[in-house]
Amino acid sequence: MSSPDGSTVTFRRAPADLRLRAIERFARKLEQEVARGRAFDCLVTGDAELRRLNHAAGAHLGDIAISLARARKQARDFGHTTEQEVRILMLHGLLHLLGMDHESDAGRMARAEKRWRVRLGLPNGLIERVRS
Repeated sequence: MSSPDGSTVTFRRAPADLRLRAIERFARKLEQEVARGRAFDCLVTGDAELRRLNHAAGAHLGDIAISLARARKQARDFGHTTEQEVRILMLHGLLHLLGMDHESDAGRMARAEKRWRVRLGLPNGLIERVRS
């Protein structure tokens, strides 16, 4: 079942030993108190499906979101195409998904971004712009 507002809890099969409404209320409590109002989804399923999901999740790093309006502006500001800027932003986002953080990794992400940018034929990346 899922909650109509906010976080959802989905049960593949309705378990007899759980009070479904109580679990949904607990999810809303977690949303408000722990996640500070940010919704999340929870799937309650069997071991076999969980193994399949964990295996699939290992191959999927996460999601990257890019503002096209911001990409267009940055492309104009730095004198290259919007397509190049989207590629720069995709590379930067992917490095973050790989666990890199230019704010705290002593230049590791900057070096990786520069190395990949050169390999991929991209103009200056986000980190280099800030440093120049």
